[in-house]
Amino acid sequence: MSGKLTFTMIKPGAVEKEYIGPILKMINENGFHIVAMKLLQLTIPDAKAFYEVHKERPFYNSLVESMTSGPIVAAILEKENAVEAYRKLIGATDPSKAEEGTIRKLYADSIEANAVHGSDSDENAIIEGNFFFSTSDKFFKG
Repeated sequence: MSGKLTFTMIKPGAVEKEYIGPILKMINENGFHIVAMKLLQLTIPDAKAFYEVHKERPFYNSLVESMTSGPIVAAILEKENAVEAYRKLIGATDPSKAEEGTIRKLYADSIEANAVHGSDSDENAIIEGNFFFSTSDKFFKG
C-alpha cells in the first residue's frame, strides 16, 4: 500500500532564481497539503550524509558542492499515493526528457540542476523526511 506522505526539497539553484513560490503553487494546485516546511542551508557534512547513497558515483562531489551553494526548502507533503503522485508532478530528472508542465520541465536548468528532489519510494520518504525534521516533529512513523 502506498503512503500518504512524501519528502521534497527545492534545491539551491531554484531558490536562488526565486522559484519557491511558483513551485509551491504547483504543489498545492496538484492537491498536496504541505505538512511541514523549512528554509535552511545544508552544511557539507549534512549534504554528504543525505547523499551518501551516491558517494561512489562520479557526480557525488559536485552534487555536495551544488547542494551547499545556497539555501534549500525542505518539505513534507501529504496526498494519497504521495510518492508516485509527486514523482509524476516533478517529471524526469533530466528536464529535457521531462513531460511538459512538470516542475523540472518548467524550472530546471539541467540534469544536475534539476530544481527539486522528490523521494523515490515510501521507504526513502521516511528516511529523507526524518533527516530534515527532528524526532519531536516526526510525521513519518517508520
